[in-house]
Amino acid sequence: MVTIARSPGDCCIKTVEHSGTAQGTIEKFAGVDTYVSRPAELSEQRRVILFFADVYGPFFLNSQLIMDYWASNGYLVLALDYFEGDPVQNHLGKVGKNYSIEFDFVPGKMIRAKQITPDWIDAVKEQFGTSQTQWLTVGYCFGAPFVMDCMARDWITAGAFGHPAVLKDHHFRNMKKPLLLSCAEIDHTFPLEFRRRAEDIMVEIKATYHIQVFSGVTHGFSLRGNVDDPVAKWAKEQSASTILSWFDNSCAAEQRPEVKL
Repeated sequence: MVTIARSPGDCCIKTVEHSGTAQGTIEKFAGVDTYVSRPAELSEQRRVILFFADVYGPFFLNSQLIMDYWASNGYLVLALDYFEGDPVQNHLGKVGKNYSIEFDFVPGKMIRAKQITPDWIDAVKEQFGTSQTQWLTVGYCFGAPFVMDCMARDWITAGAFGHPAVLKDHHFRNMKKPLLLSCAEIDHTFPLEFRRRAEDIMVEIKATYHIQVFSGVTHGFSLRGNVDDPVAKWAKEQSASTILSWFDNSCAAEQRPEVKL
């Protein structure tokens, strides 16, 4: 397998915490704590986003605020805590003391996350699925491979990720659904050569995709960027709104009847 995005490294933990008040709740599905952000109304014809967090987990305020933003625009957003109460911020004091995020934190967490995520997905599909539900998926950094696993399934409408990590070529070769890639110009996990490699595969398989690249920002910009920096703030907000637009359009396209020539 060819690497398309590297494992998260120590620079993935750089962050600026944003300000605001989370509007969602914490509930359990398949025994896993889950952040749930609900829209004002939840009808039978609903749109549900499965959110796969970066190493800071779904209860990090920055992640909660972006989920609340999408919920305020009509989506039900669900994010499992696949770190089981032990996200990377519990380990920041160890960094630089013979401790590596890439080699000590990520591998074990990834194994466990892959074990509990399938049952969680089944549980939320049973809880919130209707004959008219449209399922979307989005992830950041550590969460990108979970997005791509969903993208290989027929029940997903579309997916998106920001500054991904831990991806191989098969993740792109197996995708069946439209994908938005929201990328930083400066990104150690998903540099230019890897981004172009991913694009080559998507062109080869005739995938539906859109790539946006923001200059002047680094890995983590869409969740953890410095909002006091006008460039970083604009990129963060534009990434979130583009993902929303991508999901809106993908859902509408799926509902439109095929045009027969």
